[in-house]
Amino acid sequence: MTPNPTAIPTTAPGNTGLLADSWWRDAVTYQVYVRSFADGNGDGIGDLRGIRDRLGYLADLGVDAIWLNPCFPSPMADAGYDIADYRDIEPSFGTLTEMDALIAEAHQHGIRILLDIVPNHGSDQHPRFQEALRAEPRSAARSWFWFRPGRGPGGDLPPNNWQSYFGGPAWSRVTEPDGAPGQWYLHLFAPEQPDFNWENPAVREDFLQTLRFWFDRGVDGFRIDSAAILVKDPLLPDLDPDAGPDEPHPYNDRDGIHEIYQEWRAVADSYDEPRVLFGEVWIADPQRFAKYLRPQEMHAAFNFPFLQCAWDPAALRQVIDRTILFHRPVGAPATWVLSNHDVTRHVTRYGRADTRFDFDDRGHGRPVDLELGTRRARAAALLYLALPGGAYLYQGEELGLWEVEDIPDTRREDPMWRRTNGRNPGRDGCRVPLPWSGTEPPFEFSIPEGAEVEPWLPMQPASWRELTVEAQTGEPDSMLELYRGALELRRAEPGFRDEREPLRWLDSAENVLAFRRGDDVACVVNLSAVAVELPPHSAVLLTSSPLTADGLLPADCAAWLRVG
Repeated sequence: MTPNPTAIPTTAPGNTGLLADSWWRDAVTYQVYVRSFADGNGDGIGDLRGIRDRLGYLADLGVDAIWLNPCFPSPMADAGYDIADYRDIEPSFGTLTEMDALIAEAHQHGIRILLDIVPNHGSDQHPRFQEALRAEPRSAARSWFWFRPGRGPGGDLPPNNWQSYFGGPAWSRVTEPDGAPGQWYLHLFAPEQPDFNWENPAVREDFLQTLRFWFDRGVDGFRIDSAAILVKDPLLPDLDPDAGPDEPHPYNDRDGIHEIYQEWRAVADSYDEPRVLFGEVWIADPQRFAKYLRPQEMHAAFNFPFLQCAWDPAALRQVIDRTILFHRPVGAPATWVLSNHDVTRHVTRYGRADTRFDFDDRGHGRPVDLELGTRRARAAALLYLALPGGAYLYQGEELGLWEVEDIPDTRREDPMWRRTNGRNPGRDGCRVPLPWSGTEPPFEFSIPEGAEVEPWLPMQPASWRELTVEAQTGEPDSMLELYRGALELRRAEPGFRDEREPLRWLDSAENVLAFRRGDDVACVVNLSAVAVELPPHSAVLLTSSPLTADGLLPADCAAWLRVG
């Protein structure tokens, strides 16, 4: 197989002591939401040039890899998750040449590049879908998607009762080339995102070619969007709302999906340095979840039960234990994540009375204690970075950013908002552009000197002047320096870094989580309302907030300790 011309050295910073083909097992991956990370050409939209200009920042932060949200050509009906061409770059983000440069420069910094691939659905502007619209019913062109006749008199009703994740029916009717009302097509998300038909071998082969296209250019792996819903029951039955959890679902987590990822893994493994596959797998059953992580399928999948978990010691301990338990039989590393581009930022979640995350009830508009949320977020950072496995950091969490909830309706872009008629506030609030420097919005989001253009989502709070990268750099008590210190220690301490080092729970006070990693280090998180004593230790390595004058660990605070 073609060797990677910009292969990352096995001794690159952040990968010390790891084999090249196992770096992913305990890597720290930084999620870049491209539109909102950094604008390199002054048009108000984040782009590849902006990422290249900020690679030094990411290297100094201490991450091992960058995951880029979709950066392929797209009409942006769903922020790039409606892809019109899987083998090119969205012009507002840059060019293929710039992507090649980003890959090479990131590798020089010891940072790997992961792209976001969307196999369940494409854009309604994708050439294959446009061809299908021009074609006749039951044609080969339409077999790339799920076109079906409607039900009822004249076919005026959708083929079944499936609903879109964004609200409303999961079917839209087309007008045939002769102008007559025609077939319906399936879209589990927005109408602009038709679902591919993975029963068609041509679809499967086309995606294998896309994987090779990017792997050959030096991309180190893919995050797989909506990974569990590609395969549908070909009979397209109605969804039974009363069906039990053990009954087969017509499109979620069907057994046939594993054959697809076995083909993908074979391609990934065929390279001199094997590429990696990370799945977005929203499945509650941990045994079903673990099937995606068998040695011949994905390398890892995102741990959503941990992300959704309340700031509660019993609940956190249970989800940590269950995560480790169900990863162990398949030999896959656990993953830990607090926020991403789809969920309410955890500073806001942890500052509410109900600290859980629920897609159907985001808590939008409920009271938030940002000081409390920030304190808990600092402690949560030391918790998840001390757990065995890989960690995923969403851009801005290292700055302590909170959810922006006062976006005017006229400025919202998320289709969740539109499709639910405002019932769901959508995800724009966690996608607001990052503040880099200065004292007023847009906080030099656009890098060219003197650029005053308004960002694509110009909703940065003025109070973020205290949270800019510039303001926090060198400030020992800042969130940014906490993350930098934690990532530096994580690299230096095998007990924290090496996912093979077991987690052993320690005796602790009520509402306190304490565990040991390896022989030398431990993590303690105080979720109680009072300060508590630390367990026996020889040194305090790092704390999320200062200890009390008599050496106690305050409420909502975490510490890393040298033990043994």
